Amino acid sequence: MEKIDFETVLVEASRLPYVKIDRELFLRKELRGKYSKEIVDLAIEYNPAYAGIKAEDLDQIAKSCITSETTKVTALSAAAGIPGGFGLIGAIPADLAQYFGHILRALQELIYIYGWKELDLNTNNMSEETKNILTLFVGIMFGVNGAATAVNKMAGQMAKQVAKKLPQKALTKGVVYPVVKKVATMLGVHMTKDIFAKGVSKAIPVLGAAISGGLTYVTYKPMAEKLKRYLETCEIANVDFYKEMQNEDIIDVKVTEA
Repeated sequence: MEKIDFETVLVEASRLPYVKIDRELFLRKELRGKYSKEIVDLAIEYNPAYAGIKAEDLDQIAKSCITSETTKVTALSAAAGIPGGFGLIGAIPADLAQYFGHILRALQELIYIYGWKELDLNTNNMSEETKNILTLFVGIMFGVNGAATAVNKMAGQMAKQVAKKLPQKALTKGVVYPVVKKVATMLGVHMTKDIFAKGVSKAIPVLGAAISGGLTYVTYKPMAEKLKRYLETCEIANVDFYKEMQNEDIIDVKVTEA
């Protein structure tokens, strides 16, 4: 069995028409009717925590998104598990692309809920910056060592940019390239194992769909929940962090005036 290259999976899955999540449209949909227009606008301009949206509210929105995406990907996976189901998309099996496409959807939704800026999923020429960020977040979902440490550095940098209302800068310049490379390599191993598991399920004519759908359900949802638990611990998703930073700015202004 030939080993799957993670970057190939990433690029091919991102080309699926339903994968890209528009951050503004997504946040407006999730926040409209629950908060005032002023709060929604702040959440979009900066992020939900900066706008003062409480952690328990973000938690409920995130859980709803995970449930929705899990339902969709499980149904697709079951269809792909039927012998003679999906074929190939580009250089990878279609069921893996579909599965990973929904991983990218959940990933985007969760990071936008918890304060990150929009990712540039340009399917024709995805930037290295975006590839690196996606690789590290997916690494967290799969439990790859080193991914969370690298994202911690980016999260702190992003939180300060938001709090100080600074222009967004590249986040992965300070992340050591070997870390991203190592995470991508480990993810390739996971993808290869997943191909094998799905291949075995398709070899069973009657139970193939049920097994494939079941494998997806028991792997996808826990991974999305793992990313959610990580994101809610970051400063960028902490309402109190922004309040403290704003208080410091007020004190600095008063001292300067004095």
